[in-house]
Amino acid sequence: MLATMEIVDILDKSETLGQIVLQSDVKLAFDEAKNKMNKDKEAQNLIKKFNQMKDLYEEVERFGRYHPDYSTIMKDIRAAKREMDMHETIAAYKVAETQLQQLLDEISQILAYSVSDKVKVPKDGALLTDGGCGCGSGGGCGCNAS
Repeated sequence: MLATMEIVDILDKSETLGQIVLQSDVKLAFDEAKNKMNKDKEAQNLIKKFNQMKDLYEEVERFGRYHPDYSTIMKDIRAAKREMDMHETIAAYKVAETQLQQLLDEISQILAYSVSDKVKVPKDGALLTDGGCGCGSGGGCGCNAS
């Protein structure tokens, strides 16, 4: 592809938009929440505990209800997730992460709709959620992927 002045201009403007997002209050709040969570030893221990439980869960998931520890592991992983999600710095991080995702979704939507209102725009980090189940199979699963 030959680099035309129009393409160079679009790339410059996209770089500028990226810098604006990086310097936004939403991004700065996200970075601050992430740093607090990373420095919080209790939060890190809860995350580590949950990840260890997740490994056990994945092993149990291979066998499903037939695994001898199925109900114990399922109960334990839900408890570990709840405990992790309820921790103050982790909860603050998740809120900041959601706000940043919303900002990026809004920007994506504005850009896409400036081209055409028929463009499918990912939302909440999911691909094509506005077209049905978001499976991306083009309706092969029976969803409404129009």
